[in-house]
Amino acid sequence: MDRIDKRKSTQKIDIGIWRKLFKYLSEFKNGLIFLALLMVGVAGIDVVMPLLTKYAIDNFIVKKTIDGLPIFALVYFCVIVFQGLNVRLFIIHAGKIETHLAYHIRKIGFKRLQELSFSYYDTSSVGWLMARMTSDVTKLSEIISWGLIDMVWALVMMAGFIGVMLYNNVGLTLICMSVVPVLFLIGMYFQKKILKSYRVVRKFNSRLTADFSEEVSGAKTTKTLVREEENLKEFKLDAGKMRNSSVKAAVFSALFLPIVISMGSLGVGFVLWIGGEKIIAGDLSYGTFVMFIAYTVQFFDPINRLAGTIAELQNAQASAERIIGLIETKPDIWDSKDVIKKYGDLFHSKRENWEKIHGDIEFKDVSFTYKNGEKVFKNFNLKVNKGETIALVGETGSGKSTLVNLLCRFYEPSSGEILIDGIDYRKRSLLWLQSNIGYVLQSPHLFSGTIRDNIIYGKLNASILEIENAAKLVNAHNFISKLDKKYDTQVGEGGGNLSTGEKQLISFARAILANPALFVLDEATSSIDTETEKMIQNAIEKVLKSRTSFVVAHRLSTIVSADKILVIRNGSITESGNHRELLKKKGYYYSLYTNQLLEDKEMESKEMFS
Repeated sequence: MDRIDKRKSTQKIDIGIWRKLFKYLSEFKNGLIFLALLMVGVAGIDVVMPLLTKYAIDNFIVKKTIDGLPIFALVYFCVIVFQGLNVRLFIIHAGKIETHLAYHIRKIGFKRLQELSFSYYDTSSVGWLMARMTSDVTKLSEIISWGLIDMVWALVMMAGFIGVMLYNNVGLTLICMSVVPVLFLIGMYFQKKILKSYRVVRKFNSRLTADFSEEVSGAKTTKTLVREEENLKEFKLDAGKMRNSSVKAAVFSALFLPIVISMGSLGVGFVLWIGGEKIIAGDLSYGTFVMFIAYTVQFFDPINRLAGTIAELQNAQASAERIIGLIETKPDIWDSKDVIKKYGDLFHSKRENWEKIHGDIEFKDVSFTYKNGEKVFKNFNLKVNKGETIALVGETGSGKSTLVNLLCRFYEPSSGEILIDGIDYRKRSLLWLQSNIGYVLQSPHLFSGTIRDNIIYGKLNASILEIENAAKLVNAHNFISKLDKKYDTQVGEGGGNLSTGEKQLISFARAILANPALFVLDEATSSIDTETEKMIQNAIEKVLKSRTSFVVAHRLSTIVSADKILVIRNGSITESGNHRELLKKKGYYYSLYTNQLLEDKEMESKEMFS
């Protein structure tokens, strides 16, 4: 869970938070004003209807005449039609604004996620980000398009009721209003209790959803470790807490309505009592008496709605804080204004100004420290000439992956420079650099869709011939051709329908199709079986030829042809040379290589006699 979720949301409505949010929603200002005006119209007619009833009683029933009744009936009919049109317009318009608001906030949030650096994803879980883009956005779009407008309706309606009642009879109005403060406090109390219970329900619902997801994705692990009973116990515990909170919310809801009705009945009782005496005394007309009863009965609906909306606003405020926190997060790595002016930004590139990469790379006095204080490099220096293949070898945590992440500008040096063709790469755009790098990850990630969709991910306008040539180059075409739907085969979520080796080959084809000037293979063959490794070894050599490349590998047999092999230990180069040179030194690389060679021979022997 992200640290922002650990803070307790404030119990008071913070205008500053909502003002910040509305800065991003300025284009909806006119639409929301239109909604508010519609609600003013609806509330106005709600106020007028009892007045029409009063007029009808005093002028037609009491006087026992029908003079003017047809005109009155026409006016009454027109008012009802107008109210119906108002409500219809409001529902349509509010629904549209809710949908567009959700789309707009998600678009801003997704754009920000695209801009953020690797370091942000190091500290933010996928579940937390998903919740921000789904449930939090839905909650906010609902409260803005419906809840805030409900407040307008409630306030206008209450003001109208009080104004008309005061105009007609001050004493009776004060008697009627005597129960309002108590009712409002009761409403606020119950709404807070109900919302608090539902917050707990949502919390455990999220946890149960995560449990379901993990259970499905980790079904094999569960079976092999016989975790069924323990998993069921954990599930029952969370499900039980969710059930208890749901019951608590239902109990509060069940208590709330009868109390509101009772308080409303008490108010009506006061009006009947005092109003009846005034009618007998001749101080109040029958129409005014009925009007007061109607207003008293209706008055408790806007109070209830207002209390509910205020409570919902307090609840939604936490969502607003989290979304603003996401939107206003600044990336650790960004281009300067001068760079953007010349080369464009991540979403509006100026490719006509992009220089072609020659391929010379230099790490010049580079130091790097992670945010948690972990120091990786200090005054690190390395020169790589165009077309050279540099292999990186070392223990886990030695700095191999950090080195290539710095090259790709996923992170930037704390001090020092990384030069590409003699120029600090910060003087060119992120998009320029990353568009020229082919990066094959240790754990290949495939997106849901077809094999074709995944290969063309880096070059959407690629032809069928280009796709097949890329697949042939890494020997992926053979296994793809044997599939029933060939390149139109669905890979499944995360590539679940394919083996690890097949996923690796497709990720290779994807990187090659983009035809990058620089290549990075981050332990790209560490999870491939020996046979598949041999299949792509020749392809790797062809692909890396004439390209400046960095290869991080555990299986040293894949890097014997590298131009230079660097042994990285504690952020420093301790050995450097080609395969033959390092074997002659009989240092760390020699020990590692000979040990792996023995392990491979033992494995081959076992396979031969098995």
